[in-house]
Amino acid sequence: MRIVVAGAGYVGLVAGTCFAETGHEVILVDVDLQKIETLRRGEVPFYEPGLGDLLERNIREGRLSFTQDLGASIPKAKVVFIAVGTPQSHDGSADLKYVLQVASSVARAMVEPLVVVLKSTVPVGTADKVRAIMQAEGSHPAFIVSNPEFLKEGAAVNDFLKPDRVVVGCREEEARQVMADLYEPFVRTNNPILFMDNLSAEMTKYCANGLLANRISFMNEVARLCHAVGADVDQVRVGVGSDRRIGQAFLFPGVGYGGSCFPKDVRALIRIGQEHGVPMEMLRATDEVNETQKHLLSSFIKDRYGKDLSGRCFALWGLAFKPRTDDMREAPSLVLIEDLLAAGATVRAYDPEARGTARKLLGDRIEYAGNAYEACQGADALVLVTEWNEFRRPDFERIRGLLKEPVLFDGRNIFDPRKLTDLGFVYTGIGRGGAA
Repeated sequence: MRIVVAGAGYVGLVAGTCFAETGHEVILVDVDLQKIETLRRGEVPFYEPGLGDLLERNIREGRLSFTQDLGASIPKAKVVFIAVGTPQSHDGSADLKYVLQVASSVARAMVEPLVVVLKSTVPVGTADKVRAIMQAEGSHPAFIVSNPEFLKEGAAVNDFLKPDRVVVGCREEEARQVMADLYEPFVRTNNPILFMDNLSAEMTKYCANGLLANRISFMNEVARLCHAVGADVDQVRVGVGSDRRIGQAFLFPGVGYGGSCFPKDVRALIRIGQEHGVPMEMLRATDEVNETQKHLLSSFIKDRYGKDLSGRCFALWGLAFKPRTDDMREAPSLVLIEDLLAAGATVRAYDPEARGTARKLLGDRIEYAGNAYEACQGADALVLVTEWNEFRRPDFERIRGLLKEPVLFDGRNIFDPRKLTDLGFVYTGIGRGGAA
């Protein structure tokens, strides 16, 4: 069938390319001409493993095309996915102006009944708003579907092609059948397509991200307590996660979560609660703990070197908010860098993929190393911020020779404290007081 995807950002591009991979004709629409031209050349405008190969193949085989003209794309389409951004407003709520603008444009361009799918992360009740626009401005029936995405940056292609579950909120049987047909190739191992009402589907997305963010913040708070009392949070994590009711996922303490989803979605759900008279106190605490955690490494550094860091240089390994992406939205590295620069320090950073993103955000305020070891040359200490695989087994003897002093701050607890102590390093991890 012909599928139109409005919004060629992270979600829209992954979804559209993966649908094309199963044989559908997909038209990706975006207002950004430069992005459209980049995609037509078969180039992915951000780093996501595996996406480039799929993009090139489906362009070559004629199943995937790109345009700025949404209205001209709608005739003959069976399904339209709305995957535009919902940026955070000043009050924490999700800004729906782009979603509603697309809905209005689709309504005016319809020439036959259409399934309209909300793929953007939207507040509870958005499907009803889109439905009202389609009824008021369209001349044909529109079946409104809520289909939230659960993609992890760095593993998005695999997540889409092999989902744990697909959540679909809709009213009409026509929409249900279309969505079942679209997703059938991805759930052949019997992972479920969960059909529900629109409101419940919208809430499911926020609830999932809120719970995951809560687990991260809880373990980060526990890690700070372990640091204070001298316990090792890594041993605590294993002990707690061995309980089958809890499990090991998202129990790894660090310097806080970032990215385009968790921070924005947590704050949006807090705002939804305020609007309906339901204070979301646990989520408010989750957000506050996370923001505090982003300052933890700079506090450790100042504990060692003093509040005035003038003349000090720190090597940072990792800039992206997580490995396998170049995304630096809400990245803990940005908070750390601002703290260090404000204290007078020089920062020399290395990231395998996010250097270009960092230059756009930070310009020449920091130095950019060509590799991990270059970042360490003459630095006072090494600070691990993002746990890229290439950082997990470095040459510590070489690092010790490059640094002014063998001092390492491990913001992701990926190194063995005892091994580093034996090598002569002064090691500081997150809540690993009992490990070294």
